[in-house]
Formats: sequence, structure tokens, C-alpha cells
Amino acid sequence: MALIVHQALCFFCGVIAPPAQGLEARIRSMTVPSPSSSAAWPNLRSLYPVYSALARESVIEIQPCRELEDALDAPSAEAVAEAENWVAGMDQRIHPHQLRQFLQNSGAMDGDFLQQLLIHHLSKKQHTELDRDKVDFLLVQYFSQRAAFDVRDSDLSFKTVAQVLAPVVGAVEPVEPKWLAPLNDLLSDANRARNLNWLFTNRIIERGREIKQSCGEKFFEPTALAAFARFGFLIRRRFFRLMHQDLNAILDGLRDLESRGVTTLDCRKAQFAADEPIARLRMICQSWKVMFHAEYSSGQPLCILVDLRTAVEAALTQSPKPRGEELPLKTEAAAAGKGIAVAGDKATEFEVSGVPSTWDGDAAG
Repeated sequence: MALIVHQALCFFCGVIAPPAQGLEARIRSMTVPSPSSSAAWPNLRSLYPVYSALARESVIEIQPCRELEDALDAPSAEAVAEAENWVAGMDQRIHPHQLRQFLQNSGAMDGDFLQQLLIHHLSKKQHTELDRDKVDFLLVQYFSQRAAFDVRDSDLSFKTVAQVLAPVVGAVEPVEPKWLAPLNDLLSDANRARNLNWLFTNRIIERGREIKQSCGEKFFEPTALAAFARFGFLIRRRFFRLMHQDLNAILDGLRDLESRGVTTLDCRKAQFAADEPIARLRMICQSWKVMFHAEYSSGQPLCILVDLRTAVEAALTQSPKPRGEELPLKTEAAAAGKGIAVAGDKATEFEVSGVPSTWDGDAAG
């Protein structure tokens, strides 16, 4: 996934310049109608087909908006108000995971629409938890689409992220506020994670969510938005690498077990059979690679992934090595553990979502 916008590399010192059109002006032009104006009408019309399609896909029961169906060129103030009420009603019904899955699977995740959705949610006078979680997701996606490729994590400064997000959050002071320093502590902890089990056991993602929830309305301040977008992007990147590392370790282990004549594995802790065929486990792992790239994963498949790695490693310690033969070099898992790109790392990264708040470490011993 991308990291830093190319043009943003020029800005490494001084105060971040505000965008050509400030956030307040953008919000007024896109979402706030007056009694004598329909300035918000184009934005409402562009949101309507996406929200309607999302409602159908997510089975959200809501009546169509007649005013937006008619798509009037010069709507009355009453028509605009009805359209705004319809969109507001959808905002209350759409959950973050539904928005995330729809945008990912529908191909509607272009930068302009992400910006429009962000400004729509940021413009509200009062924000709900749903708004916060949607903005949190959309900011990371927006930043990802406008960032340059393959720059090291250490080069991704708060100021750089703030510059990229300026068109939607406005000008941001170039120094990260001290009250958000715990996010950097969590990033340091995440970088020490050896695998997904460690990440879950130490509640890295949950602790980040708790910080976000404790902010209240301060979450929507420009500096906080930039800080949380940076945190979310880097956590997702780390999570992605650990997921690949675990999958590659499982596949390497299955190959080793087959070389020792093992054909089945006791995977009851991972919610499989006591004599699960290794060939089937390999097929499942390959399908997981596709699934984790194509959609945002829920917690349960990731729990199974961690427990499956534990089962494979336990079987390796109990199964004798073939006589006179060296075990195959674990190139994939070893490379992933050192941060070296392997075949699976080329795929698109995914959003971290829905991991369990607690993790059962019994399987990991």
C-alpha cells in the first residue's frame, strides 16, 4: 500500500500550508444549504445512488427519497430539506462495517468520493460514534490512495500525513499534540510483535480503540484526525505483514510435516477436525490469502489462523525429522519475519477491523 504523496515530500519544514480552499468553505459549498440556495443539492444527489445501492446490499429497509429520485435541477428549500433528512436517516442506519465492505467490493472507493464522504461526515454539527468510526476508516483509505509507494514506516511523520489530509481536514500544526503520544507508544509495541498472537494478547488494536473512544468530540479536531489516520495506517500495515508471516509459517510447516509422512493434523483448537487432512488445510490457507485481500476480515477467521499456526508448530515438535535429510529452508516465513517482501506481500493491504477484545492465549502455551 502507498505511504506518502509524492508532492508532499517537498514539505519537510515550516508550518503546513492550508489547502487552496479551506475546510469550512468546502463544507459550506457541499453540504450546508440556506433557505435561498440549493448549494448542497449536487452533493446529496451524488450520495443518493451510493447510499441506495448500499441499502439494497446490506438489506437496510428505507423508503426511496422521491425528491432525489426526481433529481430536480432547481429544487425547492423543502425538497432539499427532505433530501437531507433522508441522507441523515441513512447515516444512522449504516454501520461502519457495512460502509467498509460496500466501498471495498463495489469499486466506489475512488479518491473524490472518499473526500466527499469525509467532508459530509466532518461537516455535521454533532457527531455520533458511528460518524467517528466511519471517519476513522475513510481517513486511512483516503490517505492510502494519495500516498506514494514503498517508503519506510520511519519516514511517515505526523507532518507528512497532515499535509496529505489537508484537503479534507484543513491546515494542521506540524507538531503532534502531546495528549496523543500514547498512539506512538502503541506503534512501538506493535513493531515488537512477533506474530498475530502477540498483537492480540497485548491488545494493541483494542488499546488504540480505547484511546479513540476517550477523545469524544476532540477526535474530530484536525490534529487528532491526522494522528489517528497515521496510527491506523501503520497499524494496518504491521497487521498485514504479521498476517502474511503467520500464513507463510503455516504453509511452510505443512510442507515440512508432509515431508515427514504426516497426512493429518489435530486442529480442534482451531475449530477443525482432530484428523484434518493437511491437503485441505493448505487449500484453506491459500483461500484465506485471497479472502483477507478481497474484504475486511472479521475477528473469528484471524483467531482461527493464530490457533492453526499453534497446532502446526506443536505437530512439528512432536513429529520426528526424516533420517539423513535436512528440513527444507523456511524461506517464506523467514523472509516475512525479517520484513523482506515475499510473494504474498505484493497484494493490496486491508483494514484492521473486528479483532477480539480479548484473546485466549492457551493455545499458544
